[in-house]
Amino acid sequence: METTIAVIGVKENPECIEAKLSMAGEIIKRGGLVAFPTETVYGLGGDALNPESSRKIYAAKGRPSDNPLIIHIANWEDLGRIVSEIPATATKLAEAFWPGPLTMIFKKSDLVPSQTTGGLDTVAVRMPSHPLANLFIKKAGGYVAAPSANLSGKPSPTLAKYVVQDMAGRIDMILDADGSSIGLESTIVDVTTEIPIILRPGYITQKMLSDVVGETEIDVTIYDSDSRQAPKAPGMKYRHYAPKGELVIVEGDPQNVVRYINEQCAMHEAAGTRTGVIGTKEQLAQYHGASSIKNAGSRDTPEAAAKQLYTFLREFDDEKIGYIYTESFADAITVPITRASSDTGIGQAIMNRLLKAAGHKVIYV
Repeated sequence: METTIAVIGVKENPECIEAKLSMAGEIIKRGGLVAFPTETVYGLGGDALNPESSRKIYAAKGRPSDNPLIIHIANWEDLGRIVSEIPATATKLAEAFWPGPLTMIFKKSDLVPSQTTGGLDTVAVRMPSHPLANLFIKKAGGYVAAPSANLSGKPSPTLAKYVVQDMAGRIDMILDADGSSIGLESTIVDVTTEIPIILRPGYITQKMLSDVVGETEIDVTIYDSDSRQAPKAPGMKYRHYAPKGELVIVEGDPQNVVRYINEQCAMHEAAGTRTGVIGTKEQLAQYHGASSIKNAGSRDTPEAAAKQLYTFLREFDDEKIGYIYTESFADAITVPITRASSDTGIGQAIMNRLLKAAGHKVIYV
């Protein structure tokens, strides 16, 4: 398959943008696949109401077919067709965070095929805030099923070049626009329960949610390395976000963390294997001996680390790094997680992705 790369520049003529998005929309309506930018990561879009489109998405990604897809919409009025009921909790959350990086789980309507939901009777829905995504969804008919636009298991792409790397020859079109501003997938909240349950942490934190709807809970399987439950939302069951090299999270006293990482990097480099480090600004100057050292920004501003995390992992692949060591970014791996866990901000989302990418390999020093 030949993949069309449609570059959309920031100063491009509006008529040209309109034409490219119309072309992309027609591809979706014909049952094809289009990768497109959102504020979180790039999505791989297909017609959410066409079972064959969902099958194509799973095939292009090499994704297990029981891993649900998120339906992206552009108008609140469109939600009622694909869900059987809209709880008051969902309305409150939508008023606060839509359009934006929040996905909600609803009971699905009969209009949504089981191929889109991984066989579940629930459906994940979000309304992205990225202006191009919004226009594209409207051009595509209003209902676009879209996981991240990467091969299954690899880091999600926040830049179009990594979509091209994974998806060229597998899909019909890639909309090449600006990079994602957030860098992590959306927060997922189940609103079918009496108390909303967070199924995937993201930019919208537990505190932000609780400020709107009161009590919220966290599903413990988010941090379970051996869950045998069917995944109710993307990212709950399978290893995700993984670079080619072995990733290890190092947790403990900062000086012990630096010492351990430096020792491991020296050992592997001496044996001829390139190493990489993800460190915070406060400790970055203390790392030495690694082939590649990434600055995740200050520990006080984890949003910077969130935005760059997947790019770092992709760059390590480009640099042929064999072992990657990273500091932790929250207490989420040392404090026992309960269903009513206290909020740890976006650091919780970063650690969720790192734990998945590392296959839950954590060293305590």
